[in-house]
Amino acid sequence: MIYLILAELVVFLHFTFIIFNVLGGLLAIWKKWMPFIHIPAAIWGSFIIILGWTCPLTPLEKSLRIAGGEEGYSGGFISHYIIPIIYPAGLTREMQINLGLIAIAINIVIYSYVIYWRRKKRKRL
Repeated sequence: MIYLILAELVVFLHFTFIIFNVLGGLLAIWKKWMPFIHIPAAIWGSFIIILGWTCPLTPLEKSLRIAGGEEGYSGGFISHYIIPIIYPAGLTREMQINLGLIAIAINIVIYSYVIYWRRKKRKRL
């Protein structure tokens, strides 16, 4: 039972990390030091998707599920949990690359806004 709870916590952590990778740049409006944490995380997350690597959280979750008596699943976290929500069909390599590029584009837009907002704020002072 504890292994299944831990597996669910890993899923939650994994999903939270994905959201942070895509939208975490917005936190830079709130805290000036946030880009030092977010940018490396966003680069890591984008590389994992674009290059087809496996995030270390995926095998951890699978092994916890197996230890808890469940069967593991094939593929990665994105193809197992996220893609079924977004797309009715399975994950293709092209979709995977596009998701990574979309995440990068979103972050470029967010950081462009953060830079604009900070410059505008400085001019008011």
